[in-house]
Amino acid sequence: MSDVVRIGAPPDAPDSAEIDLPAAEAAARTLLEALGADLEGESLRETPRRVAAALAEMLTPRPFEATTFPNDEGYDELVIARSIPFHSLCEHHVLPFVGVAHVGYLPGERIIGLSKLARVVEMYARRLQVQERMTVQIANWLEETLAPRGVGVVLEAEHLCMSLRGVKKPGTRTVTSALLGTVRDDVRTREEFLDLTRHG
Repeated sequence: MSDVVRIGAPPDAPDSAEIDLPAAEAAARTLLEALGADLEGESLRETPRRVAAALAEMLTPRPFEATTFPNDEGYDELVIARSIPFHSLCEHHVLPFVGVAHVGYLPGERIIGLSKLARVVEMYARRLQVQERMTVQIANWLEETLAPRGVGVVLEAEHLCMSLRGVKKPGTRTVTSALLGTVRDDVRTREEFLDLTRHG
C-alpha cells in the first residue's frame, strides 16, 4: 500500500480548541436577555448553554485524512459526487444556509476516496462562511491535493437570512460554481460537468 497517500486537513481548517464554550454561553445569555428573553423560566434556563453547544458543533469540522490512490487504470473521464447535503452558517447574520454540493474532478495521476469529497464539503461548511468563498475553497483544495486535470464545484443553497428576514423570499436558491483546469477551459468537458450537475 505504499502508493496510498494520506493528506490531512488544510492549515486553514477551524480548530475546535479555539472555541471557548463558557464565554460563548455567557455571550448567548447576554444576547438573549438583551432580546427580552426571561431566562429564569424552566424552558429557557438552559438555552444559553444549548445555543453555545449548538453553534460550537456547527463550527467544528470532523477531522479526516484524504486518502489518495494512484490512477493505475488511467481513468480519464469525470468523477462526480452529486447532491452532497451540507449546512453552514452565514457569516453576516449567523443564520444557516442549507443545500447540496456537486463536486467533480478529471483525474490526473491520482484519484481520491469518494467519501472524501463529502468530507471536504463538510470541512469548509462548518465555519462562519459565505457560499462564494466556500465554493472556491473546495475547488482549490481538490486542485492542491490531487493535481487533477480539472475540477468542478457547484453549490446550491437556500439562505435563511434571505428566507426569514429582509426580502423574505423562501425557496430562493443561490447557485455558485468554481471551475478549474480542463473543466473550465475545454467546452465539451465544461458542458458535460454542468449538464451532469443540473440533473442532480
